[in-house]
Amino acid sequence: MRKLLMASAAILGASGGLAHAQVPPVPVTANPNQGQLAAPYGAGPSANNNNNAWGVANTPTGSAAAGPLSSVIYPPNVDAVPAPGTVVIRLNVRVESDVAFEFTNLDKGLTATGAPTGYKISPIEFGAYFRIYPGFDGLAANGLRYGAAVEIRENFGGGTSNNGTFANGLTGPGTATGAATGPSTTSSQETLFVRRAFTYVAADQIGLLRLGQTDGVIGLFDPCIFTTQCWDAGIGQFNGGGGTQEFAPTNQSPPFVWLAQAGAEYDNDKVVYLSPQFYGFDFGVQYAPNQGSSFQQTASGVACGQAAPNCEGLTSGNDATRWINQVGFGLRYQQAFGPVDFKAYGFYETSGKENLSTSAYSTTNQARLGTVVGGVTSSALTVRYDDLSFYKAGVAVTAFNVTAAADYIGGRVNGQLALDPTGGAPTNAVVTGLTYANGPLALGAEVGLIETQGDARLVGLSQRHQYEVAFGGAYKLAPGFQVMAEYLYEYSHQGGYDFHTGALGAGATATTLGRTADAQGQGVILGTVLTW
Repeated sequence: MRKLLMASAAILGASGGLAHAQVPPVPVTANPNQGQLAAPYGAGPSANNNNNAWGVANTPTGSAAAGPLSSVIYPPNVDAVPAPGTVVIRLNVRVESDVAFEFTNLDKGLTATGAPTGYKISPIEFGAYFRIYPGFDGLAANGLRYGAAVEIRENFGGGTSNNGTFANGLTGPGTATGAATGPSTTSSQETLFVRRAFTYVAADQIGLLRLGQTDGVIGLFDPCIFTTQCWDAGIGQFNGGGGTQEFAPTNQSPPFVWLAQAGAEYDNDKVVYLSPQFYGFDFGVQYAPNQGSSFQQTASGVACGQAAPNCEGLTSGNDATRWINQVGFGLRYQQAFGPVDFKAYGFYETSGKENLSTSAYSTTNQARLGTVVGGVTSSALTVRYDDLSFYKAGVAVTAFNVTAAADYIGGRVNGQLALDPTGGAPTNAVVTGLTYANGPLALGAEVGLIETQGDARLVGLSQRHQYEVAFGGAYKLAPGFQVMAEYLYEYSHQGGYDFHTGALGAGATATTLGRTADAQGQGVILGTVLTW
C-alpha cells in the first residue's frame, strides 16, 4: 500500500506542471502520503495543452529566433508531454492580486437626460481572484495522443445583498434599494464556474480533434502573439484587463472584437480540427450548432419542456440576434529565417441565424421608437440581421527579442461575435503592438482601433467608433512569481447612444438621434501574479 501511495504522489507531482520531465525531481522532502512534492518550478497554468498533433505547441514556434516570448504568458508548450505508455495529470492554479487607479467619466451616475443620480465610484480599487486548470494528457504505445482539460474560474456577486426580500422591503443585487453587502456576505456570493471543458485525440500524421467547450481555430492559432497579449503576465490588456476593464464600469470598455482568448470565441461547445504542419503550414476547421452547450436544454431549472425561448438549439423563435451553425476555417504559416521568426494566418467564419417566427420583423426606426407591430413591441430583437460572415488575418515578426504584430478583423459581425443588423456598417478593426521579451522582463505597447455598427437601432443614422491604447510590462521575480504594471486608455462614441445608461439617448425620433454621451477612461494597474 505504501508503494502505491508513493507512486501516486510521484505521478501527481511530476505531472502537475512542476517539471517538464516525467521523472519526479529529487529529493522528495515532503510527505508523499499527503500527495506533496518539493521540486523545482517548471511550468504554469495553461488552458490549452497539446494543441497540435505531436503534443508540443507550434505557436509560438519555440525557435531561438522567437526569443523568450513563448514563455512570457502560459502557452501550451509549458506543460509536460507524456512518454509513450504514460499519462500526465496536471492541477495548475493562478492567483492574481491587483491595485488599480481608474478615472472615467462614468464614475458619476446620470439619468437618460443627463441629470445626476447621486451615485459616485471611488477611483481606488483592489481586487484578487484565482483560476484552476485541471488537465490530463496521455500517449498510448501506438502513438495515439488523448486527453482533456478544464478551466475553473471565480465569480463575484453584486454590491447589494442577494438574500432576497427583507422585512424592510430591501431587495437583491442590482436593485436601487438593495442593502450593501459586508465582507462576509460578499465572500459568500463568490462561486466557481467552468470556462473551458474539452477532450481531444491526436496522431502525428493525422492531426488533432477537439470536442467540447473549447477554443476555436482563432484561439488555437493565436494564444497571444498576433493580438499582442503576451506582455502583462496574462492580466488581459484590451481583453478584460488593464485596470479600467477589470474595475471600471463596464459601459466604458470596448469589446475585444479580435476574439483570440476571448470567452465569446471559446465558451460554446464545438468540434475543432487542426492539421499536422507541412513545410510551415497548418490549417484548422471548426463547427458549432449553437451559441452554448446543448446540455442547456436539459439542465435543471431551465424551462425547455418544449421548443421555447430558453432552448439553446432554437432555429426559429422570438430572438433575431441568435446565430446558429457556426463554421470557421483558417490557414497558418510559421517559419524561422535565421535570426527572424515569422508567423501569419488567415481565417474566415460564417453562420446561420434564428428565424423570427413569433412576430413580424420590424424596421430599425420602429425598434428605436418601440413601435408595437402585430401586438409585439419592436426592439433590437425584432429587426433583421445578417449571418456571420467575417474574416481575420494576422502577422507577427520577431527579431532580437522584439515582436511586431498586427491583427485585423472585418466583415459582417458586430462587436464581439454578434450578428450585424441588415444595412448596418461592417466591422473594421485592427490591433497593432510591440513586445520586448528578454529573460525575466517583458515590455509591451499596443493600439486598437474599432469601427462597428454598434446599436442595431441606429442603422443608417450612426455607427460606433472606439479606440484604446495600453503599455506596460511584467517582471519574473522568482519561479512562478511575476509583478506587472500597465496603463490603459479607452474611448467610445456613437451618435445617439448614451454610454452612461447603456441605451439610446433621450429625445430619439424616427429621423433624429437624440442625446449622445461618450465614454472615456484611463487607469493604472499594479499586480502580482503567482502560478503553480
